[in-house]
Amino acid sequence: MSEIDKQAETVAETEIVEQGVHNFSGAHDWVKPKDPLLLERLEWFQDQKLALMMHWGPYSQIGIVESWALSDDDSDWSRHDVHWTEDMEQFKREYFDLNKTFNPIRFEPEVWADLAAENGFKYFIFTTKHHDGFCMWDTATTDYKITHKDTPFHQHKYADVTKHLFDAFRDKGLAIAAYFSKADWHTPYYWAKGMERGNHMWRGPSYDPKEYPWLWEQFIDFTHDQMMELLTKYGRIDMLWLDAGWVRDGGKVPQDIRLGELVERARKEQPWLLSVDRTVGGPYENYVTPEQTIPDEAMDIPWESCITIGRSFAFHYDEDFKSLRELVTILVEVVAKGGNLALNIAPQPDGRLPRKAVERIKEFGSWLNTYGEAIYGTRICAPYFTNQYAFTKKGSTVYSFYLYEEEQQVASELHLPYTGDVTTVELVGQAGELQWERTAEGIKVTIPEQELSETPIAHVFRMQTI
Repeated sequence: MSEIDKQAETVAETEIVEQGVHNFSGAHDWVKPKDPLLLERLEWFQDQKLALMMHWGPYSQIGIVESWALSDDDSDWSRHDVHWTEDMEQFKREYFDLNKTFNPIRFEPEVWADLAAENGFKYFIFTTKHHDGFCMWDTATTDYKITHKDTPFHQHKYADVTKHLFDAFRDKGLAIAAYFSKADWHTPYYWAKGMERGNHMWRGPSYDPKEYPWLWEQFIDFTHDQMMELLTKYGRIDMLWLDAGWVRDGGKVPQDIRLGELVERARKEQPWLLSVDRTVGGPYENYVTPEQTIPDEAMDIPWESCITIGRSFAFHYDEDFKSLRELVTILVEVVAKGGNLALNIAPQPDGRLPRKAVERIKEFGSWLNTYGEAIYGTRICAPYFTNQYAFTKKGSTVYSFYLYEEEQQVASELHLPYTGDVTTVELVGQAGELQWERTAEGIKVTIPEQELSETPIAHVFRMQTI
């Protein structure tokens, strides 16, 4: 095993990526900012609860996982759908050439923004660049971008995809998070040809930055220039959402891009900017980002789970979408444990959103229109989430959810495991106070007869406390 392979293995031990899903920093890794404005913005963030996330790029044309199939060390899970060839070097060339056919002429940013605003989403996370290095904005740093003449879409009125999306969502009142991968598998400053690693690539650089500091400095400059473009030329950015947590200082393959220097520079232009250096911990991971999972326990720090509406972050032609019941259950558990939900929808290669995803989002929005008061602006409340019960609070109001399984019979009484002092109990979405009494188990509530006929997704109770 070469020295760089040994180093890559060491990084893999500390930066766990299983099936493309990253581990997440725990509460012990979170550092509370000292800046009062950042603390204010984190309080704002915790009120939002629901984000629309989108992974979109040329890879959508072939319906496989975004970027990861380019990494030979991740081939065991990322190349299941690559069955048309066994020549992986040819595949890499074909993948990097997908920009030459990417032409999403049915892209309508205002339609996406309207869908999000009308259905309860409060902020927008967009992949300006994934690990493959393709830029979805009009960058001056590389020709590998949506607006270059090699890409058929470059003459379209919405060619600068990031600009038009950020403007459209911002106009609808949503905050903006710019997803940006710190790794870049296209630039020769990161995956440099002819280095020790040869053609066998992993998610890190093809060389040891300690051995080639001049080359690594070029990569730092390249990365800083790209991020500063996004943070100075694309309007108000609320969050810089950074992926590729293996690009960090420390370890046997230090990949220090001097992120603190970049963030502090950016905050001179946008002092409210939250930095999300995910999976790294420390002062520039202002909130924690579990991926495709929900923490086992409530966390009283700012956090956000990014979870897909289907099976994967990128577009798949045969996608299976989560049901409305599944989505509500996920949202309620996330919020009850103190987090936000970033729900990922993958656009199609033609620029539209999948019809089934749109239908599901509209159903989700309808549910939130009735029950959103128990979601938005709330904080954690013991006993948080237990079995089918979940709790949130807002001031002196405590909300209790009872989540039903599909076709579960509705009982005429429920015992809410809440032991605080309660003065009234109401059913959200219905007028009038319910019959209830204090028991040893908590609060016994009588369900109105009209609610017993069919199984809802959830009953949501509003309890006034002393």
